[in-house]
Amino acid sequence: MNTTNQKQTQTENRPVRSGRQADHEYIAPPANISATDDEYLIELEMPGVNKEGLEITVEGNELTILGHRAESAPPGQPYYSESFNADYFRSFDLGPDVDTSKVRAEMQQGVLKLHLPKSERVKARKIEVSA
Repeated sequence: MNTTNQKQTQTENRPVRSGRQADHEYIAPPANISATDDEYLIELEMPGVNKEGLEITVEGNELTILGHRAESAPPGQPYYSESFNADYFRSFDLGPDVDTSKVRAEMQQGVLKLHLPKSERVKARKIEVSA
């Protein structure tokens, strides 16, 4: 899997990814990708985004995630702030070993989890030997 449409800069000890997609500024959320025998798991940190603010699509071999964080302003005059309302965008090129018809997603406490099942033809299977 490859990520696309992003540049990376260093802010303090954590990389910040940002860029433009269709003339719109976005932040590419940090991602963790792991694999088991049955699936790939992508976890994306998207604080402030709920499931209604997500748009996840697979077109061809490209997985695209767009998240919109609802605007929230604390009461009173801003004094100091390091967070801001932003859209999130990330895309991944999927290999032929992913069964795109069975991709599923869940959002819990600002973390989007995408389950990408491996296709049956690439999963390891035990071969029975006959006499």
